[in-house]
Amino acid sequence: MKLIDFLNRHGIPYQNLALYKEAFTHASYVNERREMINDYERLEFMGDAVLQLYVSDFLFKKFPNESEGQLTTHRAKLVREESLARFARELGIGEVLFLGVGEEKNGGRDRESVLANVYESFIGAVYLDVGSKYARKILEETIYKHANDLDYEDITDYKTKLQELIQADTRKTVNYELLNTSGPSNAPEFEIAAMMDDMCLGVGKGTSKKRAEQKAAQDALAKLAKTDFKAKNEV
Repeated sequence: MKLIDFLNRHGIPYQNLALYKEAFTHASYVNERREMINDYERLEFMGDAVLQLYVSDFLFKKFPNESEGQLTTHRAKLVREESLARFARELGIGEVLFLGVGEEKNGGRDRESVLANVYESFIGAVYLDVGSKYARKILEETIYKHANDLDYEDITDYKTKLQELIQADTRKTVNYELLNTSGPSNAPEFEIAAMMDDMCLGVGKGTSKKRAEQKAAQDALAKLAKTDFKAKNEV
């Protein structure tokens, strides 16, 4: 499927086609070409921010009687890697990816980490090109319609569990810092630390940043279970 056909099918009145090509371009494709083109990572950053705001706003209004913790859990389930990959498949994103030869042969067109990342970069591109109305339109076609289907997968969300534990005792926020990236562009491995202020709570590795964050949170939970967390943080 051509990129223009994809955008027309989803009713996006695009202005800057190059922005969408960037949103669907994997690093492996960039590395095989001499021309100056960008991969989707910057737009992924923008899309992640748009998702956090709009999904939070949607859930806040949809579930007026739920607590902060319940809303946080709902949002985490809707925007986790496995969920975003599912939504990307519903849109047909895999059909329009620009991949390198190696990534194509290794199944990158249906790789969950790639699909989840490109879903975010696509949202970022839509928001920057034609605004919030059409970004919300894509969310309505995918995320919003699954808001009552939050438990369709039984996957442990370690990041949410860790944040709930930290907030219950200190009201602080856990942040995730990239420590290292290794491996080839078509099969990178990320190492990420779960941080609270200057304290490293846990470290994890994964084939995507989201997987590495979950591993870091899982490691932090395992370590905290062996310590008296409350006593450790009392002033």
